[in-house]
Amino acid sequence: MTDSTTIDVPGYKAGTWVLDPAHSEVTFSVRHMMISKVRGTFGMKSATLVAPENPLEAKVEASVDVTSVDTKDEGRDNHLRSADFFDVENHPTMEFVSTGAHVKDGEFFVDGDLTIRGITKPVSFEFEFGGFGTDPWGNYKAGATAKTVVNREDFGLTWNAALETGGVLVGKDVTITLDLQGALQQD
Repeated sequence: MTDSTTIDVPGYKAGTWVLDPAHSEVTFSVRHMMISKVRGTFGMKSATLVAPENPLEAKVEASVDVTSVDTKDEGRDNHLRSADFFDVENHPTMEFVSTGAHVKDGEFFVDGDLTIRGITKPVSFEFEFGGFGTDPWGNYKAGATAKTVVNREDFGLTWNAALETGGVLVGKDVTITLDLQGALQQD
């Protein structure tokens, strides 16, 4: 499964990295009526990366504000917040805790446990480093994109409606994409 036990990431620095929510976004897409995709966003609550010298040994914890779901349709967003889907009254956040990282066929993956609606399942995010740099105020920043596909029904998101023409209103596979920027914490 792993091509190596270490990985070299140019610009990578060990330390604790904290999410910059103003420059980060969680998006998702899912098939609608079997013919198109609905896209939406969630607000990030927090994310912390504890990064040792070897990036494959990094630990990530992240929390997403499910109550902030936005698909540009207020009626649909309220339905997504309801007990039919996310049940935000009882489960206002999605949580991710990493369990490891690996390289496969030259690609970097972060593995972990994703909790949605109180149900935890293992997932693997394909992770692409965007780069590193220092902002005008002296903060060392990192950017990355992570992507995975989950079956929403595995997390108890089973509501659906049959279509007269065949098929269903909402697809099972949901693509989750994280566009992230974080800052290395100063001592």
